[in-house]
Amino acid sequence: MAKITKEAVETIVEAVGGNDNIETVTHCVTRLRFVLYDEEKVDKEKLTNLDLVRGAFASGGQYQVVIGQGTVDKVYKELMSVTGRSEESGGRAGDGDSENDTADKQKSGKKQNAFQRFIRLLADIFIPILPAIITAGLLLGLNNLLTGPGIFFDDAVIDVYPQWTGISEIIFIIANASFNFLPVLIGWSAVRRFGGSPLLGIVLGLIFVHPQLLSAYAYGDASANNEVPTWDLFGWNVEQVGYQGQVLPVLVASYVLAQIEMFLRKRIADSIQVLLVAPIALLVTGFFTFIIIGPVTFGLGNAITDFFLWTFDQYAWLGGLLYGLLYAPLVITGLHHTFLAVDLQLTASTDGTFLWPILALSNIAQGSAAVGIMILAWRDQNMRGLAGSAGLSAYLGVTEPALFGVNLQYRFPFFCALISSAIAATFISINNVLAFAVGVGGIPGIFSIRPPDWGAFFIGMLIVIILPIVLTYLYGRIRKVEI
Repeated sequence: MAKITKEAVETIVEAVGGNDNIETVTHCVTRLRFVLYDEEKVDKEKLTNLDLVRGAFASGGQYQVVIGQGTVDKVYKELMSVTGRSEESGGRAGDGDSENDTADKQKSGKKQNAFQRFIRLLADIFIPILPAIITAGLLLGLNNLLTGPGIFFDDAVIDVYPQWTGISEIIFIIANASFNFLPVLIGWSAVRRFGGSPLLGIVLGLIFVHPQLLSAYAYGDASANNEVPTWDLFGWNVEQVGYQGQVLPVLVASYVLAQIEMFLRKRIADSIQVLLVAPIALLVTGFFTFIIIGPVTFGLGNAITDFFLWTFDQYAWLGGLLYGLLYAPLVITGLHHTFLAVDLQLTASTDGTFLWPILALSNIAQGSAAVGIMILAWRDQNMRGLAGSAGLSAYLGVTEPALFGVNLQYRFPFFCALISSAIAATFISINNVLAFAVGVGGIPGIFSIRPPDWGAFFIGMLIVIILPIVLTYLYGRIRKVEI
């Protein structure tokens, strides 16, 4: 791993045009995201020649520099120190409050169209809570090893060794918390992103999962039996329904809450804001949510779920082929964040998601293509090291170093990976492979797959491990590509 030094970070700043050319800078899981005044000033060659940098590209009004998972946090902190900016917002020191943070997001939004701004919005909301969701998926996979029959024995481990039952139940509680209280996580992140108080977002999420409400997981049976409890509001029957595991209701309600809060703060004297702002904002949002937002978005979320279910039920091979072919390009454009909400909706309201297993295979395919480049560049120590580490990163679920640092640089490995991913995705879709949770999108992702589907998913993994390496190597040799 490249050493993080002040000099290397200063070189990054110089390569993007200097500190004066940086309007704002933030980061996600793997990349530094610059909003620059003039992207023409970027010295891409100087930037990509740094050992710290795995790739660089412009997208959606931002100039993104791929560093790598874990390392990007340290590089970002050093960059803040070098440029004299605030870590909270990425602006100049002293710009660290939430309103400035929202303003910084809006600066890059000025360079984006409406659709790009929407995708950026989803990314800003879901990226901060991804660690909790991925951790929950991994722990559910661990619990799956203990409770799934036919893995180690004909019966589940807890049936063969009952003394493991308590351990399994504790693991499940720890793992399931993030999904059961998903509205709390989304409420915190979304209200913060919309410019409101994160604490109010947490309270809003807690309202959504209040134990006095009928659980969203029990709504289907209760509705079928005409047993959904209601409030009588002056003759208007409002269903007493919670929104466990739901995405759309809390997203819309968070926006409404943040707008009401900001509206009140501008018009109520500072001395009495603590007495009026939060109670009024929560009360209005709460009533509006239970009466209108909740029912409408709950129905919309179910409609989206039904659409994907129908598509993969009627045309499984076509759905798998297209998603397997297009997922990596979606990562490049940032559109893949849209489907995280769909995955969460599917896992909350059905037996599992058929989209996420394809994601895992797509990541593995890009990693294998990078390994193919590593083999072709065996005599080039620098490229061999870069491609090897990028491939390993993709195998473990972080695909950006392989995508931007290796595969897109030579192009043909990227397309070899797409072909392989499409073939594997078609196969697992025909075999109805489902993931019961969102986990690590690479080889460890098999632990998030339902045990009955392990065989088909394993065959899919073999396809995306072997085929991209073979295709990349053969194309490079036959076309005599210079690496």
